[in-house]
Amino acid sequence: MYLIIVSFLFLLSVISALAAVSLDTKDDSSVLLDSGPAIKKVDDSDASTPAGKALAAFSAGEHKKAVELAKPLADKRDPLALYIMGFAHETGQGTEASVAKAMEYYRKGVDLDHSDSIYRLASILMSSGLKDSVEEGRMILEKQAVIDPTVAGRILGEAFLTGVLTGEPAPETAISWWKKAADAGDITSIFLLARFYDGQFGQPSFVNPKLAYDYFVKAAQKGNAISMVAVGSRLLNNDVVERDEKRGIEWLYKAIENKEFTAYLALGDYYEGVKKDLELAISSYTLGAEAGQSDCMLRAAVMHLEGKATEKNKQRGVEMLEKAAKAENPQAHLMLASMLLSDESPDLGKGYGHLLAASNGGLLQAQNELGLFYLSGKLGVADMPAAASWLTRAAQGGFAAAQNNLATLFERGAGVEKSYDKAGQLYTLAAQQGNANATLALARFHASGAATKVNLELAWALATLAVERGEKENGELLIKQIEKEFTAEQLEVAKKELAKIKADKPSDKPSDKP
Repeated sequence: MYLIIVSFLFLLSVISALAAVSLDTKDDSSVLLDSGPAIKKVDDSDASTPAGKALAAFSAGEHKKAVELAKPLADKRDPLALYIMGFAHETGQGTEASVAKAMEYYRKGVDLDHSDSIYRLASILMSSGLKDSVEEGRMILEKQAVIDPTVAGRILGEAFLTGVLTGEPAPETAISWWKKAADAGDITSIFLLARFYDGQFGQPSFVNPKLAYDYFVKAAQKGNAISMVAVGSRLLNNDVVERDEKRGIEWLYKAIENKEFTAYLALGDYYEGVKKDLELAISSYTLGAEAGQSDCMLRAAVMHLEGKATEKNKQRGVEMLEKAAKAENPQAHLMLASMLLSDESPDLGKGYGHLLAASNGGLLQAQNELGLFYLSGKLGVADMPAAASWLTRAAQGGFAAAQNNLATLFERGAGVEKSYDKAGQLYTLAAQQGNANATLALARFHASGAATKVNLELAWALATLAVERGEKENGELLIKQIEKEFTAEQLEVAKKELAKIKADKPSDKPSDKP
């Protein structure tokens, strides 16, 4: 029943479909872009000052030297030196890690109206989870927003969107702060608004593709290179605006000039998917690969492996996949794992390493496959707890196959405590996404009364749906068993159940491989 590794051909089809992915999407676990711990850069006004020299040392990685230079200056209440000492203690670089000491230095900087100290102190306070501290952080930022509505407004918007200040997301308040920051000239806030209306931070009720495009244009016009890619790709592919190849390509080349090499990916995908010009596509992917863009490496690798617009060259394809894997591209790791583990003489060690890297990279499909790999005992013995752990991660990410596989473990009590209730919940989630195995499992549950009351009519409907989704042999067998106990009236009720299920579903097609 378990897949030990996804088929290589299926992976190729997945890669080929990646052109539909939004090129400007950042897979952030947090929205916070510029307000996380990061030492400020040395500018011309600081470079020649004693504190500026300490800052330069810190930026160069000479943390102990920086602290030695900054400490006596901080004792004399030099604002920049206070910030350096606060940051050193906050991050534990060059001195002991101590949030309390970091806050002590930052507070002294705040008293001197040093903006970076204000932002770092507010960040620590708001992330503490303590009500009074969170409120103090908010008040500090709102006061600073009067002086600097750009950075302070941006951070406040991020904090409201993530629920840091309110306990739950407050998107309307976040938007209002970002708009204030954007009106004051903060390019990052304009970009955040574009991403927000594009649906990249959730909040589907606020999604507005036209408004997102308008904000991407504003950010691009102000020099945001990622927005240039977003505008260019939309002009080439999107239904939101009228397709304009000339302007779209111009924006993408402008992004390249600004060293945003995902533009090569957008160009390649356009040539491959829309224009069907594979030679221009592989040329764009190759240029992107040479510039270090890992998705371009991946696309070029697939073209070499499949012989698209070039001679089929497995060695060249694998070399490019390995290059992409070194650039920490999880899909490249998964493809290499598939090739290594499905070979006639599989290299289990290297294959496992790539599969683990892909899983750690957040690829749900890889996490599911790693769980199955642990179940297989290929490493010498089956590791049931590890399998359950990885399947849980993928299932929590919404991957239907993992939900189905984890449900099977709960049904059997393998690596987890046996629970028909949890199995039923997981089978339901997977079936709602069109997973055939899970749909048939739910039919079995309703036929036998596992974690639910016996409902033969619903069981028949689900089994019929499972057959349509690909579980033909086992599904038809279950249908025959159920129909032996059916009356004509029950069959009519069952058909109505099937019609109802289909009416409630957006699609009967499976969302991924079981």
